[in-house]
Amino acid sequence: MNSNQVSTIQANILVVDDTPDNVRLLSTILTQQGYQVRKALNGQRAISTAQELPPNLILLDVMMPEMNGYEVCAQLKASPITSSIPVIFLSALDDVSDKVKAFEVGAVDYITKPFQDREVLARVANQLTIQHQQKLLQQQTEKLEELVRRLQNEIQEREGVELALRIAQEKSDRLLLNILPAAIVENLKKGENTEAERFESATVLFADIVGFTSIAARMSPQELVSLLNQIFSKFDELTEKNGLEKIKTSGDAYMVAGGLPVPKADRAEAIANMALDMQAAIADFKTDTGEQFQIRIGIHMGPVVAGVIGTKKFIYDLWGDTVNVASRMESQGLPGYIQVTAAIYEELKDRYVFEERGAIEIKGKGEEIVYLLTGKKADR
Repeated sequence: MNSNQVSTIQANILVVDDTPDNVRLLSTILTQQGYQVRKALNGQRAISTAQELPPNLILLDVMMPEMNGYEVCAQLKASPITSSIPVIFLSALDDVSDKVKAFEVGAVDYITKPFQDREVLARVANQLTIQHQQKLLQQQTEKLEELVRRLQNEIQEREGVELALRIAQEKSDRLLLNILPAAIVENLKKGENTEAERFESATVLFADIVGFTSIAARMSPQELVSLLNQIFSKFDELTEKNGLEKIKTSGDAYMVAGGLPVPKADRAEAIANMALDMQAAIADFKTDTGEQFQIRIGIHMGPVVAGVIGTKKFIYDLWGDTVNVASRMESQGLPGYIQVTAAIYEELKDRYVFEERGAIEIKGKGEEIVYLLTGKKADR
């Protein structure tokens, strides 16, 4: 026998045969090839030996007293400790039915006695190679599964970070949109210029709560802020409804504009609707003494400069004579009325109802005819 013709994998082999000579012969053949060999002369001893220290392979005789090889193999395959150990039968039985039965109970190979040394070694080496390859494949599979788990964890962590970043970005965007117009926010996000720009025609509304100073003197700061928050939150809803841009609040004053930063063809009509809506809305609020609130509203239209200036605490604001005149319309108006300039009257007189108030002195402008907006015309 040329031992170099058979590749040897380090292994522990259990030889089971009730004939001592067969056990010695097989043990010698396997030991010379470099395998470690343990022996069992009956089925019961084979099972207990395999249970105590599972071998890499079992060579099992079929014809044994008390418990034959088929019964031994069946019990080995029924135990989770020994079920994966490959079993090769050695038997003088050469009938096809005997071989079929061996494979049915779990054998991986069948060698007929008398056997050749090289055949035994080749079949043993073949099964050990298969077992070795299976273990390598299992190890690679486990490594791959571990890699997949790590990748899945990394993906989940990354998705969690991306979700957190997206939520933070959305919060940041909502915060910016609560401070600045959407168009200005987009410019800021793109790093584009946000300097003030001129708008040839914008409509500006100022509103102020009548007698608020005396009301404030009778209320705690917390009650005062809560009340203003309720009123201005309602005005904010109306601003959204009419497609306008809230500019700012100052104390009890509320400022809104139409036609900027995105031009709006119906800016004057939208502001007029806003003013009428504000009058209706304020009627739902009462003072601490049970009286209904009243507001003064002033409106004017014309060119303005609008934008964000400075580098901290951004605010979108308007400047120009149009803003000043709109403010005068409010401050010199009548409680519970909407006072507008002649420019507004000329723009909306065909669609809205006005009353001429007459000429009033406007600081820095002299006397000008002003009007009171009282509603929409019936066909509107």
